Amino acid sequence: MAGDPPSQHSDKDPDVTPTGADLGWTALSYLIGGMAVWGFIGWLVDRAVHTGGVITGIGVVIGCAGGIYLVIKRIGAPPPGPGSS
Repeated sequence: MAGDPPSQHSDKDPDVTPTGADLGWTALSYLIGGMAVWGFIGWLVDRAVHTGGVITGIGVVIGCAGGIYLVIKRIGAPPPGPGSS
């Protein structure tokens, strides 16, 4: 409504730092999404060449590696806190 105060947490506010749970869900979605997409692509190729699931497994492994790459690239390690050496 017109007189309501603005929300404390907005997805469009660049000043809001994501919490640990937000980063965890993002990382999990990258991993599951990579495995699902590349596993599905591997399954499609596997059905075309009839290798008995080998290419599906390779696709899942490639998707997992891609998900780990995205987690490191986009989320990265948190900056060192006080007292760390």
